[in-house]
Amino acid sequence: MTSQPPDPSAEPGAPAPLTPSDLEPAARRRMWLRALAASTIGTTIEWYDFFLYGIVAALVFPRLFFPESDPFTGTLLAFSTYFVGFAARPLGGVVFGHVGDRLGRKAALVATMVLMGAATVGIGLVPGYDAIGIWGGVLLVAGRALQGVGLGGEWGGSILLAGEWTDPDRRGFAMSWPQWGGPAGLLLANGALGLMAGLTTEAQFAAWGWRVPFLASVALIAVGLYIRVGILETPVFARLRTRGKVRRAPVVEVVRHNWREIVLVALMRTGQMAPFYIFVTYILVYGTQQLGLDRGTLLNLVMLNAVGSLVAVPLWGHLSDVYGRRRLIMLGCGVMVLFPFAYFAMVDSGVFALLAAAIVLSGPVHDMQFSPQAAFIAETFPGSRRYSGVSLGYQLASITAGGPAPIVALYLFETFGTSTAIAAFMSATALVSLAALSALRDKGGELDPH
Repeated sequence: MTSQPPDPSAEPGAPAPLTPSDLEPAARRRMWLRALAASTIGTTIEWYDFFLYGIVAALVFPRLFFPESDPFTGTLLAFSTYFVGFAARPLGGVVFGHVGDRLGRKAALVATMVLMGAATVGIGLVPGYDAIGIWGGVLLVAGRALQGVGLGGEWGGSILLAGEWTDPDRRGFAMSWPQWGGPAGLLLANGALGLMAGLTTEAQFAAWGWRVPFLASVALIAVGLYIRVGILETPVFARLRTRGKVRRAPVVEVVRHNWREIVLVALMRTGQMAPFYIFVTYILVYGTQQLGLDRGTLLNLVMLNAVGSLVAVPLWGHLSDVYGRRRLIMLGCGVMVLFPFAYFAMVDSGVFALLAAAIVLSGPVHDMQFSPQAAFIAETFPGSRRYSGVSLGYQLASITAGGPAPIVALYLFETFGTSTAIAAFMSATALVSLAALSALRDKGGELDPH
C-alpha cells in the first residue's frame, strides 16, 4: 500500500496524518489487529444485547407482559415491541453517522456502547404485567427503541474501524470480523439464556431467570469500553481532519448526493436480513407452537447455527477478496431463492436429524451474503460521508426487511396454514436483493478519503 500524495488543501504546518504506511510493519500489524479486536468484540457485545430481546420476546414476553391475550395475539404483540428496535435503527444511523463523520469513528463507537448497555440493563429491570399492567409493555418499547438507536450507530463505525485500517487486498476478510460479531452475539445470547433455563424451573425462568443475562450486560460493556477507549482514530478520518475535509452536515450531504446508493443498499439486504430473522427468531415460535418441540432443544440448535457461522463468516469474507464481493453476494442471493423451500421441507419432515440439519445449515447459507456486505457497502460511499451512508443504507433494511420478517411469517402461517407460504416470501426477498445488487455500481474496491 503506497502513501497518499501531498494534498494542496492541507493547512500549512499541520501534522502529517497517520496512515498504515507511516508505521513500521510490526506496528502497523499491531494496530490492525487492535482495530479488528475493538470492532469485533464491540459488535459481539452489541448483538448479544440486541438478540437477547428477540429470543425472550419469542419465549417469555407474550405471557409476562401480555397475559390477557390469546397465544397468537400475545406473540404478535411481543414481536411488535421487538420490531420497535428495528424501526429505531435508522435513527441511530443518522445520529451516530453524523457523530462518526464529524467527530470521528472512535467517539461514535464509545457512545453507542454506553447507550446499548444502559438500555439492555433497563429492559432487564422492567416489571411484568402483574406489577404495573400495560406500562410494562410501554417500558419495553422504550428500552427496545434505545437498543435500536445504539445498534443503528454501532455497525457503521465497527466496519469502518476495521476496514479503514486495512489494505485493500484484505479488506473483505478484515471487515467480515465485525460481521462475525453477529453470530458470536447470537451464540452468547442463546448460551446465557440456555444456561439460565437449565438452572431454573420454567416458572423461575419466566419470573426472573431471563433477566439475569440482561443485567450481566454491564460486565460485557465494561470490557468493550476498555478496549475501544484505547484505540486510535482510523487513518481515513485522520486524513480528512488534517486536510480540512470533514463535512459540517454529512447526513444531509449523503442523502443529497448518494440517495440512490442508500436505497439500493437497503434493498440489497432484503434477501439476507428477512430470512435471517426467520431462521433465528421465528423458528423458536414455529418449533414450539407448531411442531411441539422443547424450547431448550431449539435454543441449542440455534446455537449450533451460530457456531457454523463463526467459521463461515471469515471464510466468505476471505473468498470475497479472492473472487469479488459482488460475485459472492450474487451467488448467495441465488442460493437463497431455493434454500427456504428445502429448509421448511426438512423442518416439517418429522425427522429430527433433518430438522437439526436445516437449522444449523441456514447460518452458513445466509452468511454467503452477509459476510461480504460490509466491505461492499463501505466501498460504495466516499470517506467524508461514509459513516452516515453505510449506516443509513444498512439500517433502513431493518424497517423494510428484518423487523417485519417474524411478523410476516407469523401472519402467513396463520393465514395459509402452511410453511410453504413463508418459504415463498423468503425466496421473493432474495430476488429483490439480486435486482438491487445488479443496479449498484461497482466502486472497484476503493475506500477513498474524499
